[in-house]
Amino acid sequence: MSVFEVFASLVERLADLVQPLFHGSAAAAAIVLFTMLVRLAVHPLSRQAARGQQARAKLQPQLAELRKKHRKDPERLRKAVAELHAAEKVSPFSGCLPSLLQLPAFFLLYQLFSDSGFGGGHTTLLDHTLLSAPLRGRWADALGHGGLIGGQGLVYLALFVFVAGVAAFNYRRTKRQLATQPLVPADQQEGVPGLEAMTKLMPLMSFGTLITVAVVPLAAALYVVTSTTWSALERAYLYRETHGGTPPAAPLATGA
Repeated sequence: MSVFEVFASLVERLADLVQPLFHGSAAAAAIVLFTMLVRLAVHPLSRQAARGQQARAKLQPQLAELRKKHRKDPERLRKAVAELHAAEKVSPFSGCLPSLLQLPAFFLLYQLFSDSGFGGGHTTLLDHTLLSAPLRGRWADALGHGGLIGGQGLVYLALFVFVAGVAAFNYRRTKRQLATQPLVPADQQEGVPGLEAMTKLMPLMSFGTLITVAVVPLAAALYVVTSTTWSALERAYLYRETHGGTPPAAPLATGA
């Protein structure tokens, strides 16, 4: 069996499991459930990343001293920072792992429900819908079948409204984060090209999820919506539990 067949079989079994509750939208519900299981599996890494963020925040005074001490020797500064991170067992890349580990699941969903079909074959999942919107369809297809407020269009409209609400929440959180934890330390901001523009643009990237939902198959859009919502709630929880400050910004492309 190919990886697509194994993946399709898993989603089909989940759909059979929830079919008594969701009937014709069972496959859509199975995708949401599958996404939640993926996020639950990587949650320990998210907790670890949150602790790493807290540890890195505590190192800022020491990093500022190192930058001051080695401001004329970039190579020595790089080594000193690496040594400090190693001594404190802090990885500057730990926050990337949860997002990277979710990419295969998103890729499989995208390929499974894309126009190329089931790895060149067919699966009954391609015939499933969310209400009246096919899981293999896109927003452009919905607009061609009843327009913006047609049966399919209303499904996407509801998704857009929901995603916009989550994006607004992430936007406000990222603005607060940048106010307390700027992209570049205050003592290094002078002369950094484009820093002000990037600081203004970064919170707005939360709304990039709207574009993703509009262009990918509905099944993949459900993954993005579920994962983005999970990320927002997870970070709010981890912020309350471990940070006592502003939580880290959410990944954007897949809601990770």
